[in-house]
Amino acid sequence: MATLSQQLEDLIDRLSPEMERLFNEAIARIKDETVVARVIEALERRDVDGAVEALRIDSEAFSPLKEALRQAFNQGGILTVGDLPRLFDPMGARVLVRWDVSNQRAEAIIRNSAAQMVTGILSTTEAAVRRTILSGYEQGKGPKAIGIDIVGRIDRVTNRRVGGMLGATFDQIEYVEKARSILSDPERLREFLVKDRVTGEWKLRWTAAGKPAIRTVLKAINEGKALTPDQIKKITGDMTNRYVKQRGETIGRTETLMAVTAAKHEAYLQALNKAGRDESLVTRRWRAVGDRKTRHSHMILNGQTLQGMDTPFMAENGDQLRFPGDRSLGAGAASVVNCRCDCAYSFDFAELYARSRGR
Repeated sequence: MATLSQQLEDLIDRLSPEMERLFNEAIARIKDETVVARVIEALERRDVDGAVEALRIDSEAFSPLKEALRQAFNQGGILTVGDLPRLFDPMGARVLVRWDVSNQRAEAIIRNSAAQMVTGILSTTEAAVRRTILSGYEQGKGPKAIGIDIVGRIDRVTNRRVGGMLGATFDQIEYVEKARSILSDPERLREFLVKDRVTGEWKLRWTAAGKPAIRTVLKAINEGKALTPDQIKKITGDMTNRYVKQRGETIGRTETLMAVTAAKHEAYLQALNKAGRDESLVTRRWRAVGDRKTRHSHMILNGQTLQGMDTPFMAENGDQLRFPGDRSLGAGAASVVNCRCDCAYSFDFAELYARSRGR
């Protein structure tokens, strides 16, 4: 039979794509519902705030993600409670623990986590839009071209908008703009590539550009020619599309893991409360995957053990987390995004027995 950790990892793998799909649908809906004429009008006035407001990037657009987060939290709690060891109250009576997703503390976790998730999506999305607008002005683009850069063009077959940077983060748009600057200067084209020290092969500085970009750039370098505007547009457009897709995947994985690990933590708290037991009877041990993808800060945490439920693990950058994915104590993206770690909880039954004997 699969361990609890395996069951929860399978749950995260199963639910993450749904969270990703809902994010992509929300972005597509914002694009389709945008009245581009209003965006263009604001851009003509060089009213950046007005252009952003015209896009109507609001919390309601991402409401389905809140429900998906609640479902992940609930299912994580159900699995955890089903795997708990037998617990007894101080009088020795067996305690039956049932998962309660509607208790006050659990509801607060869901509410705060959902609000934090949506606030993060809104702020990073709007920041990326502002960066795109300012970059468009710097490049001398007209309002209509900037508007299309944001929400994409209408596909004549589906009658839905395709392309556009909406959904990417500020940092991702920064990468695209840096790439555009390099690709536009024949003297700097080699900066777009890096040579593998082992194989000697050329690789992309930004993998989101896609492997075909390597051939395009190398050909231009070897022939001593500049890239055409269409080639630059193709490469940067591919980068943008891949970044939007990556962001959906990142949100799917990060938010689902956070909901499931928070539910696991809450399930143990509910069990302790139900049994009338002290939280010091539980130990928590951080478990990292330990492969090449594991971030250094989480490898350092691997194997660390803490007593009780509230003392946080301390990452090397100062972030505090009670469990992997925990943002409740202010941990930043560097400590939670795309995390794959787990936290093992154990009841100290020897201590429990000693206390029952009056020690």
